[in-house]
Amino acid sequence: MKILNSDELRIAEVILRSHLPTCLKIYGFLYGINRNKPSTLEVVVDSWPDFNVIICRPDTKNKRVAEFMKRVSFFCMDEETFKKMVTEESAIDWSTYFLIGGVDNRHEPMLKEVSSSRGVNMKGFTLEHLMTLPDPSVLPKLDSDTESKVSPLNGSHIDLLNKNWKFGGGSLGYRTIKHLITHYPTGCITDDQGQPVCWILLYDYHAMGMLYTLPEHRGKGLARALVNSMSRRLYAEGFLVYCFIEEGNTMSHSLFTSLGFTEDPQYRAAWYQINYKSEGENVNFTI
Repeated sequence: MKILNSDELRIAEVILRSHLPTCLKIYGFLYGINRNKPSTLEVVVDSWPDFNVIICRPDTKNKRVAEFMKRVSFFCMDEETFKKMVTEESAIDWSTYFLIGGVDNRHEPMLKEVSSSRGVNMKGFTLEHLMTLPDPSVLPKLDSDTESKVSPLNGSHIDLLNKNWKFGGGSLGYRTIKHLITHYPTGCITDDQGQPVCWILLYDYHAMGMLYTLPEHRGKGLARALVNSMSRRLYAEGFLVYCFIEEGNTMSHSLFTSLGFTEDPQYRAAWYQINYKSEGENVNFTI
């Protein structure tokens, strides 16, 4: 097992391009780290440079790691190698609550086996569609008047977003939103008083997320315009454009599909809670 240094992280990003889109969450983390975005993660592989498993995990040496949710994500081409890394080589710290997020749900039986062998419980949290926009030219023409109304979010908006985020409401949600607004592209449409009525952010693995429209402003096409605008901006800045949509959220799925986003219908990304104890005891974020 090897922790990648800065030069190796840049090489790993290139290697992962041949495995897109199923490795998008890991790729997105590396993309940010390699462009000097602040991160509390470190990246480990089973071997170098020919790796079969790559894991993003909390960097215990980072002073800010305790400020955010403990998250783990991985891309795995060989389950036996992954099992060896997380059992014999302690590639993951199983002693506390954490999320494994955005991984191929076909790994679920293996994860259950490993969790059982470690003596910890595992609970499936959410299953999501991985939607990508391979060709920005399919986006419908954006009305210039609407585009002129799109502006970035700022610190004065954090409380509003935290209040309306499904997984927010507390201090951790506040810190997470503040971090994303400070370091990543955002967009919103405001009312006549300059307050956001519809918004979208970019997670630190560069997936669009937190799309939300205040109830009294729905049905006006604001979310559609905002996703269209954000997608164009991200492409212009060199990002891959993608998002995760929770299974059962037919409205969002239809919205992104209508804008030209596609998916592999056989693929689902899953989030799991490890060391989950009781409802309400652990904070839940799908990030």
